[in-house]
Amino acid sequence: MNQPLAYIHPDAKIAQNVTIEPFTTIYKDVHIGEGTWIGPNVTIMEGARIGKNCQIYPGAVISAPPQDLKYKGEPSTVEIGDNTVIRECVTLNRGTALDKNTTMIGKNCLIMAYVHIAHDCIIGNNVIIVNSVQLAGHIEVQDYAFIGGASAVHQFVKVGAHAMISGGSLVRKDVPPYTKAGREPLAYCGINSIGLRRRGFTNEKINEIQEIYRNIYLRGMNNADAVDLIEVEMAPSKERDEILNFIKSSERGIMKGNDA
Repeated sequence: MNQPLAYIHPDAKIAQNVTIEPFTTIYKDVHIGEGTWIGPNVTIMEGARIGKNCQIYPGAVISAPPQDLKYKGEPSTVEIGDNTVIRECVTLNRGTALDKNTTMIGKNCLIMAYVHIAHDCIIGNNVIIVNSVQLAGHIEVQDYAFIGGASAVHQFVKVGAHAMISGGSLVRKDVPPYTKAGREPLAYCGINSIGLRRRGFTNEKINEIQEIYRNIYLRGMNNADAVDLIEVEMAPSKERDEILNFIKSSERGIMKGNDA
C-alpha cells in the first residue's frame, strides 16, 4: 500500500493488501477492504465504505457531498459492496438526512465509465450500469438489473430486479421486475427472457412471468384490475408476489404498455 505519490489521510482505515496507485487522494473517515485496487487519480472523500476486491479506475470521485441544496453537511456515507468495479470518471455522491444517510452500491456490480449516481440511491447486487448513465437522487435499482448507456433516470424511480432498460432511455416511471423497457416514452417491450435463462430460470417460470405481464400490459385493463385478476387466477409464487408488490407500492406509477 505504500505509495509516496498518493495522499492518504492518517485516519483512513485501509486493509494491508490494498493497492493504491499514484496521485490518488484518500480523505479521513474512509474504509477500504482487502484486495481492492485503487487506480491513479482517484478521489475518495469522507464517508466512503469500500468492500473487498473492488476495482476503482482513474478519475473516479467516490463519496463527494450531495448535489442537493438541502444538504447541510450532516455525516453520511457511500457504501460499495465486495467485487464491484467502478470504471473511469464515475461519480458517487454520499447520502443525505432526508433518507438513510447513505448511498449504497451492492456486490458484484459493474458501473461503467462516466456514470453518475446521486445521493441516497440504493443499487442492488449484480447490477450493470453502462457508460454515461445518469441517476438522480433516491433511485432504487434492484438485483441483476441492466441500464443501457446514456440513459437518464428521474429521481425516486425504482427499477425492478432482472429488468433491462434500452440505451438512451429517459426513465420517468418505475420499471417492473423481469421486464425489458425501451422506446420514447419508455414502454414495456416484453420480458427479459434471455437474461432470465442465463440466470437459471426454467421455461415454466419464464412462461409464468410472461402470463403475468400479458394481463398487465396486453389485455386492455388498468393496473388495479389486472392485479386483482392475477391474484384470483394465478397461483401465488415468489415471482408473482414480487411483481404484484412492486406495482402496488409504486409511487411514481409503472411504465406504460407499448401501445399507450
